[in-house]
Amino acid sequence: MSTVNPQPLWQPTAERIAEARITRFQAWAAEHHGAPADGGYAALHRWSVEELETFWKAVTEWFDVRFTTPYERVLGDRSMPGAQWFPGATLNYAEHALRAADSRADEPALLHVDETHDPRPVTWADLRRQVGSLAAELRALGVRPGDRVSGYLPNIPEAVVALLATAAVGGVWTSCAPDFGARSVLDRFQQVEPVVLFTVDGYRYGGKEHDRREIVAELRRELPTLRAVVHIPLLGTDAPDGALEWSALTAADTAPVFEQVPFDHPLWVLYSSGTTGLPKAIVQSQGGILVEHLKQLGLHCDLGPEDRFFWYTSTGWMMWNFLVSGLLTGTTVVLYDGSPGHPDTGAQWRIAERTGATLYGSSAAYVMACRKAGVHPSRDHDLSAVKCVATTGSPLPPDGFRWLHDEVRHDLWIASVSGGTDVCSCFAGAVPTLPVHIGELQAPCLGTDLQSWDPSGKPLTDEVGELVVTNPMPSMPIHFWNDPDGSRYHDSYFDTYPGVWRHGDWITLTSRGSVVIHGRSDSTLNRQGVRMGSADIYEAVERLPEIKESLVVGIEQPDGGYWMPLFVHLAPGATLDDDLTDRIRKTIRTQLSPRHVPDEIIEVPGIPHTLTGKRIEVPVKRLLQGTPLEKAVNPGSIDNLDLLAHYQELARTRP
Repeated sequence: MSTVNPQPLWQPTAERIAEARITRFQAWAAEHHGAPADGGYAALHRWSVEELETFWKAVTEWFDVRFTTPYERVLGDRSMPGAQWFPGATLNYAEHALRAADSRADEPALLHVDETHDPRPVTWADLRRQVGSLAAELRALGVRPGDRVSGYLPNIPEAVVALLATAAVGGVWTSCAPDFGARSVLDRFQQVEPVVLFTVDGYRYGGKEHDRREIVAELRRELPTLRAVVHIPLLGTDAPDGALEWSALTAADTAPVFEQVPFDHPLWVLYSSGTTGLPKAIVQSQGGILVEHLKQLGLHCDLGPEDRFFWYTSTGWMMWNFLVSGLLTGTTVVLYDGSPGHPDTGAQWRIAERTGATLYGSSAAYVMACRKAGVHPSRDHDLSAVKCVATTGSPLPPDGFRWLHDEVRHDLWIASVSGGTDVCSCFAGAVPTLPVHIGELQAPCLGTDLQSWDPSGKPLTDEVGELVVTNPMPSMPIHFWNDPDGSRYHDSYFDTYPGVWRHGDWITLTSRGSVVIHGRSDSTLNRQGVRMGSADIYEAVERLPEIKESLVVGIEQPDGGYWMPLFVHLAPGATLDDDLTDRIRKTIRTQLSPRHVPDEIIEVPGIPHTLTGKRIEVPVKRLLQGTPLEKAVNPGSIDNLDLLAHYQELARTRP
């Protein structure tokens, strides 16, 4: 790609740079820990990866992390997998998440919004009281450190209380959104054998009520380790037989007691998308998440007590856990429970306005949907409080950057970020003191030695390579559940480059320090030796108004050939005739290259996704290679299994 330094889309003012928390941190770290005082972010990042232990020590001091017993050293063992962070230290994540209750008791910790779009506050004092009451009840139910506690819950305050109460007693939290079907939930929860299940009777989405009582009953039958089920009557129904009432467990005025656990004590279990088998049960630690999220939210996202943090997410996505960690920086967290597009596509902007969000996060797909629908956020809403709009889930296309700049505000910090459930954080993304270039993530994150490697392990600049991380991060998994010898964990990230994390994305690190994400490397297109990211093709094709969504895969043929079909889901009223086919091919040829032009363009009734909204390229590729459906994909991980029948039939009938 070009290394010419283009004009930035956005440049922070000198005043904004001076006021950023990361600027103050750098000056403090220079005085106390030998960090470079000059050279801006690039110098600070270089120091953070070269002096890794000093950097993380500085983070714990800057954010006043409370170790009830001191650590022996920052890194006991830095080998990957298996790095040992802060051995000897004890602490509690929930204690840090509730610290603001001491000084800001009557201010809102949470703002809960449903499809009425009317925010309802939960104060710091009430959040702390509810956590204290529920933690005491969990202990009374016999929940002990290491026990798993599960939630089948939407993005509501009760879910936050349950997570924090679980962490307070040293339990291990895990959650799924209530739009997950029973099989999907059981594929996850049965692996970790929870002792308590928090459930709702149903949820509201798209203006409708969805009763989940039958699914809850099935979960209870199929989870024999449960000692207690807690009923949250979101739709107003009575508790089923044998279930406990949420209101009874959270009514006491009880100060929380925080179990002091080792730094690497498990905090929660997250799950991979599980498209090709049982979802990986990814375990992250109390201390690792605490320090990683303090760094990410307090320095990169520039969040503090005066901010309001809104990210559209569900409890089945790591971004919900990341959102809850906004409490660590004393920030008011906005919880939205409902459809992202109800009653219209611009709904999220209305929520940002009504909650006074200063950092508003969503998906790249939502931004592009707003662009296609002709939404005008700043014309229709007062978004003057919004300092930053962040996106993740997939690369934000260049048109998305331009649309946010034009339709929200010219002086808008646009933070496209990229990370993963695997680390519940970002490898690259938001830096409040750096310019924003169209189509690029601002920089690798502090403490993250992000590199782009060729197949032999040679670092690349201004060329596409594998996303690797060459030093440990505190939030990397401590292990996978039910992976006693660590082989599944090792094979997921460390089988290609021993001792180096390979994430499975194609990236370019530019010579000016920014990052471009090209899509998944395990579904990467490789034509005539030229590697191409699927995201580049989607960005070009989906500009056409007739294309609702697309999916491209590359199939290695037995005769050594390569077949690259493009599947298109058309907008209502559109027809895949010769004219549209020619325009698709011309668009790809002129905007990308002749090598990117697909061999066939095939209309499909829809594009299948994981339950967290990602296109499933690899399973479709496997189906087209003749893999049986039950071996190509985990049915419980797909949003619409019926769509896969079309691809299976194509594999059967294609000559």
